[in-house]
Amino acid sequence: MRYYLGLDNGGTSTKAALFTPLGEQVGVEAIATAAITPAPGFVERDMEDMWRDNCAVIRRLLEKTGAEPGQIAGVGLCGHGKGLYLWGKDGRPVRRGILSSDNRAWRYPLAWREDGTERAAFARTCQHVLACQPVSLLAWLRDNEPGALESVQWIFACKDYIRFRLTGQARAERTDYSGTGLMNLHTRAFDPEVLRLFGLEKLEGALPPLCSSLEVAGHVTEQAARACGLAPGTPVIGGMFDIDACALAVNVTDEENICMIAGTWSINEYIRRQPVTDGRVLMNSLFCLDGYYLVEESSPTSAGNNEWFIRQLLPELADQAEREGRSIYETMNAWAEEFSPGDFVPVFLPFLTASNVDPRARAAFIGLNASHTRRHMLRAVYEGIAFSHRYHLDRLLATRGDRRGKIRLAGGAARSAVWTQMFADVMGMPVETVAATETGALGCAVAAAAALGDYGTPGEAAKAMCRLAPAVYPDPRAGAAYEKKYALYRRAIQCLDGLWPAMQDFLEGN
Repeated sequence: MRYYLGLDNGGTSTKAALFTPLGEQVGVEAIATAAITPAPGFVERDMEDMWRDNCAVIRRLLEKTGAEPGQIAGVGLCGHGKGLYLWGKDGRPVRRGILSSDNRAWRYPLAWREDGTERAAFARTCQHVLACQPVSLLAWLRDNEPGALESVQWIFACKDYIRFRLTGQARAERTDYSGTGLMNLHTRAFDPEVLRLFGLEKLEGALPPLCSSLEVAGHVTEQAARACGLAPGTPVIGGMFDIDACALAVNVTDEENICMIAGTWSINEYIRRQPVTDGRVLMNSLFCLDGYYLVEESSPTSAGNNEWFIRQLLPELADQAEREGRSIYETMNAWAEEFSPGDFVPVFLPFLTASNVDPRARAAFIGLNASHTRRHMLRAVYEGIAFSHRYHLDRLLATRGDRRGKIRLAGGAARSAVWTQMFADVMGMPVETVAATETGALGCAVAAAAALGDYGTPGEAAKAMCRLAPAVYPDPRAGAAYEKKYALYRRAIQCLDGLWPAMQDFLEGN
């Protein structure tokens, strides 16, 4: 049997999944990869632990499925975008990696917006600047940890670091690096003028040579093979930003449908032949299919809030579910189903790590009263996350002029029937999901199958390997109730707008 291995390094876990040429998910292994929070707004990861976690999930997957290393035709890999992983001239990580949920550099986008730097860069990058982008994080390190940048050999994105450890080849894959704020999207190359605008020109030599998603960008080395259990010489493709992988896994390979990913981040995207350059969307990047741009609205305001709810408010139920061999998500979905769309639950702002309205905004439950229980708060979290996606969707649809097509949903919400229906009702559009539980890894497998020539094009591979479930359609009555709640959500944000600067000053001791 011929298999494709998909590696997915997300914001909260490291996963390896095995797929057949027909897209059947043979097995999956996952490890919760520890996040380190040394200060408020800082979210980091030990890079050596991260590599060991990748090796562990690959070994366990091969053991679990009985697949022989020689049966792995190729490795596709994806990872969270944004963030920063630095490799040193001494052959070791320079410092801990920085995740995409990190908000330490929040001042830089504000300052660049005010002094015109962002506007000047936008003409080349086609992106508004985010605090978690490498451009902001590198500026923060320049000003706060200058010694770190002096010892950098390579500036990596998450999955490009893992590919480097697998192959020994330093490459910068275009979908990820086109979202760094450092690349010219018109020339599809790094741009010295962009580096100069942000005061980062000294780092030009640390940006690796560019590669594409669908090329073989190296082969597993003898050393890596001993660590992870793969066969030496196994092809490793360039791979892609995880939001590209999810779009490929739900067969968003033309301009008709919208991909929505409810993971750590709220990702909302579609593809088109030209970028949106009038500033109405947050970001354009290069898509994994030649000739397409990925038009994106996103923020770290999605199902990561759900994980916090489990840790802080449901710890004993999570422990009980684990002892009984059940999933805590079964309990949560059952609780959420106890309410109808018209029931009042608190308004939840899903801004636990960052927001999509003000970089200083914080999460909140608004409207709590003494009758409310954890069940009401859980339902509020589900709804608040859906409303945050709706906020981004409205901005996307404004650039298309109509509501054609369907939403292809991936991430945690796609595995919950109640949440999938809620997304359809809140968005007012049909929602489709895929049968595979690991959409990021499936997208990697689709890309590997195309890159290795097993299918003529990525579109053919996606059509053959992606199995879509029947569409879930919006309920007009539920939609009307959610419209009223969404108006409350937007009003709550407006009312709190003046609070965030004062709260930030207090937190900083000013």
